Amino acid sequence: MAWTHEDGGPRRTQLAPGALGVAPGSRLEVTTRVAPVTTMVVTGLAGERYLLRHTPGEPSTALVERIDPVTLEPLASSPDLPAGPVWPGGLGVHGDGSVHVVFGDHAHRLDPSLAVVASRQLPRPKPYNSFVPLADGHLVTKDFAGSRPGRPVAAADREPSELVVLDPLSLEVVDALVLPEPSIARLSADGDTVVVVGDSSLLLVAWDGHRLTLEPDRTVRYRTREGQGYGWDCALVGGHAWFLDDGEGSEAYSGTLRGHGVATAPLQLVRVGLTDGSLTAVEVSGLPGGLIANPPVVDPGRGIAVGYDTGNGVLAGFDAETLEPRWRRDQDHGSHLVLYEGSGELVTGDHADVVVLDVATGDELARADAGMGMQSVLFPLPGDARDVYVCTFLGVSRVAVA
Repeated sequence: MAWTHEDGGPRRTQLAPGALGVAPGSRLEVTTRVAPVTTMVVTGLAGERYLLRHTPGEPSTALVERIDPVTLEPLASSPDLPAGPVWPGGLGVHGDGSVHVVFGDHAHRLDPSLAVVASRQLPRPKPYNSFVPLADGHLVTKDFAGSRPGRPVAAADREPSELVVLDPLSLEVVDALVLPEPSIARLSADGDTVVVVGDSSLLLVAWDGHRLTLEPDRTVRYRTREGQGYGWDCALVGGHAWFLDDGEGSEAYSGTLRGHGVATAPLQLVRVGLTDGSLTAVEVSGLPGGLIANPPVVDPGRGIAVGYDTGNGVLAGFDAETLEPRWRRDQDHGSHLVLYEGSGELVTGDHADVVVLDVATGDELARADAGMGMQSVLFPLPGDARDVYVCTFLGVSRVAVA
């Protein structure tokens, strides 16, 4: 399955074609490899599995491995890649087979054998939290404006973030644009439009192949309630940007995000129209202390949007048009998602377990211990053999339908 970038591509839909194929009585088999500190797995153009890891201290180094798709053991490895300040970065495979890495304040381009072809130190001495490819192949990245473990940043001290466009071959900076506000979320993009969830507003930036241009008439302020927190990554589905708010507190992750939320306003699933600027939101749990660090998922065919409140352990489905509740579960989900479009199978987490749900009803279809003993807040990857790869900060697991 072509899943060459996190969340399946720059629109972050997290939608996989076909089905995982869980049937009544199906059993999930789990293979686990301890590999600190893991962020994600993506696929190469020839079906390779590339794994991104990094060292925990600062200055850190990043590492890319090509792993066996079944045993998860490394088959090849890049050299240590200079990274710097730590926050989970990103990995992606370009249309020419090159492997791009953005981690810390560095960007790297590797060939398919994982030899380094180009490297670039990015403009700010901060971690850059991944990148997205644009329609013409350029890469766009952004510095992370939030707090990190042991490195709190007060809201008043957050510096406006800067978008940086990189040439995909040389990694030279082609253009840069300082945004009007800080951004903690990862970027999304639809063609040549970059969508940024700032700490107060949704921002749209146009790319014409040479320059970035902020479109101020399309800026929508989403923080409108007392006690509301900032939003994280957005999924671009059906002409809307979908994201979750109340993101403050993720730096306190302790093997779980449960109980670490600081917002007093209940966490919301937020929908913003990309053309008309319409803003609609619905509370996920209705509880204070909400917290997330990742995006929701929307099933356009079934008309269902799924949000979650990791701080309070609630996962819920809503009508994607009316935002009326469809189902709700007490479940400690924290990671990015995978939704199989053909079957409606939704791959979720429940602390250390992997749980497959029916997206239409919320019913549980299958469950297995992922073998790491901690909550995933990272990136899954749908495989080619009725399997899914799940990452935690301790390693990677392959979960396959027996």
